[in-house]
Amino acid sequence: MKRIILSGGGTGGHIYPAIAVAEALVRRFGDDVEILFVGAEGKMEMTTVPKAGFRIMGVPIVGLQRRFALSNFTLPFKLCKSIRRARSIIKGFQPDVVVGFGGYASAPILWAAQRCGVPTIIQEQNSYAGLANKLVGKRAKCICTAYDDMERFFDSSKIIKTGNPLRSNLSSDAISRTEALQHFGLNDKLPVLLIVGGSLGTRTFNNMMKSWIMTLNGEAPVQVIWQTGRYYENEMKSFLQTYPTANVWQGAFIDRMDYAYAVADVVISRSGACSVSELQLSAKPVVFIPSPNVAEDHQTKNAMALVNKHAAFMVSDKEALDCGISTALRLIESPNDKTMLSRNIAKLAIPDSAERVVEQIAKLCNE
Repeated sequence: MKRIILSGGGTGGHIYPAIAVAEALVRRFGDDVEILFVGAEGKMEMTTVPKAGFRIMGVPIVGLQRRFALSNFTLPFKLCKSIRRARSIIKGFQPDVVVGFGGYASAPILWAAQRCGVPTIIQEQNSYAGLANKLVGKRAKCICTAYDDMERFFDSSKIIKTGNPLRSNLSSDAISRTEALQHFGLNDKLPVLLIVGGSLGTRTFNNMMKSWIMTLNGEAPVQVIWQTGRYYENEMKSFLQTYPTANVWQGAFIDRMDYAYAVADVVISRSGACSVSELQLSAKPVVFIPSPNVAEDHQTKNAMALVNKHAAFMVSDKEALDCGISTALRLIESPNDKTMLSRNIAKLAIPDSAERVVEQIAKLCNE
């Protein structure tokens, strides 16, 4: 029986790759593997992971606020308590391997595992390594990455490029375009622009859409799938009641992203690690508008890694209101650019990322 601890959390970008690897472990080993997740108490992983069918234990760790905050004064005490809890989890579960997916929840359990002699693996989703992964990277046996040039942060001899694990196959080749169009109440007469800013929503994207819609005469020149996010749902519904606009589908959350990618001719998206990997797999022309509110500005670095390979366009967050939509519309009207971006972003896709990470776990288990 193989016993594996997976840890990461705080955001979906750390949680969903871990769940994808857990599912791949079950596919490969079946009943011969026992999996335990470790997350941060009170964070989204404590509900998301059990919904996916896996057991999770929490540690009382909190993140370091990069601006002045009173919570930073409690950090040393919670860190010490988290490490003690992590040591207890390690001794109780006795894992063969511990895998960290970033986020501050993963640091205590990997630190404890390394000092208890348990081999560890890091899966770094972004092109700029996170603080937690950099802290525990020196003692890790293997570093699984999604981008090139990660030698800036980790020992090059330990790096294996696996890509970012995804839970489902988002390749549009297997999806019926007709069925996907019907799902959103769209037709095949006009191109489709997908605007997606995450399940909670993105103020920049919503203001960008509002500004554009107010210039129209009640009908958009293209069809739009507009994910407004749960946080802004009522506000955006009220806006569309004031400015009813044909050819616009608005929803707080897109439950069938496979359908959305299948019908999209062009996508406007943030450039978080999972979003980038999904767009690579779906091979969609994309205009990235990186969030400025993330550590080390890593979304801009993620986007530029693709822009430099002619695999995406990018507009800065502060420019989005003025030229975000217009950049996407110009791209829709340029078959050559769409073909170039689609071809180049598809080259970067790694559809078996979860299996590649599992292969590294299996090697350490065998050793």
